Amino acid sequence: MITQDATAVSERFVQQAVLVRQKLKEAIVGQDDVLDQLLICALTGSHALIVGAPGLAKTLMVKALSRALNLKFSRVQFTPDLMPSDITGYELLARSAETGDMSMQFRRGPIFANLVLADEINRAAPKTQSALLEAMAEHHVTIGGATHELEDPFLVVATQNPIEQEGTYPLPEAQLDRFMMEIRVGYPTIEQEREIVMKTTAEPEIFSDSTMTREDFIALRKTVRAVPVPFSVVDFAVLLCNGTRPEESGAIDAVKKYVAFGAGPRGSQNLVLAAKARALLEGRTAPIVGDVRAVAEPILRHRILMNHRAIGDGYGVEKLIKTLLESRGK
Repeated sequence: MITQDATAVSERFVQQAVLVRQKLKEAIVGQDDVLDQLLICALTGSHALIVGAPGLAKTLMVKALSRALNLKFSRVQFTPDLMPSDITGYELLARSAETGDMSMQFRRGPIFANLVLADEINRAAPKTQSALLEAMAEHHVTIGGATHELEDPFLVVATQNPIEQEGTYPLPEAQLDRFMMEIRVGYPTIEQEREIVMKTTAEPEIFSDSTMTREDFIALRKTVRAVPVPFSVVDFAVLLCNGTRPEESGAIDAVKKYVAFGAGPRGSQNLVLAAKARALLEGRTAPIVGDVRAVAEPILRHRILMNHRAIGDGYGVEKLIKTLLESRGK
């Protein structure tokens, strides 16, 4: 039974979400699905990985999100010579302005922000990529034996160029799993590209300031967590993830034939969380199985490792997820 309070909470959530969407669309032409996926990650307090060729406004999307949510923003441009301390910060010997004594002082790195853009993360060496892992998992960093907490909210959005391009390094599986979604950005339509060209070759637009506060955003995130989930939705998410594992007795033939490793429990957790946020964004007070289906591809595709046979046969992970969803019925 849907209570009047639950309906009122849902309506307030939708009103605030509409304002955020409007802010995003002020800066970005098209890409509605991409923006909604990015918004779902933010509203669930999750990290996102945006994948696409250069020039598709990946960086602009993240900047627009920080402006729409009014979050403290920091950008790290990943390069082959970037060091872990360039991200987390470092200790140095410095003189106190008050006492004149020399002591070790900690200088914060760009990781100390509410929304951190890890731009072209796959341009940096694995050692530097892994510097983000503790922060993403534990919301703190450890420097010189001292632990430094990160401010809440803390979100990492990484952008990545396709792996097949030169000068890139694949992200470790453990770090990939920390991202809720792998969001794919495609090329715009001809009409959208015309609009992009018109906008970007004229005088720069002046965007209005967001009225959202840090407390407003945290309240939205808590609202998502508080959404009740029917057992049927949880069961569908768990069985879907379980079905990606080739060692399971109920795995379909395509999984047994083409999958090396399937999605872990974090995949099920993220499917349910994202389904909650999507339900609220659609104006509903509880998720349905259709919400899980809608978010399945961006949540699962970076968690399923295809084997060499799949590569040889040209059988991609998106086709596998589609086959899995079809095997689970409507």
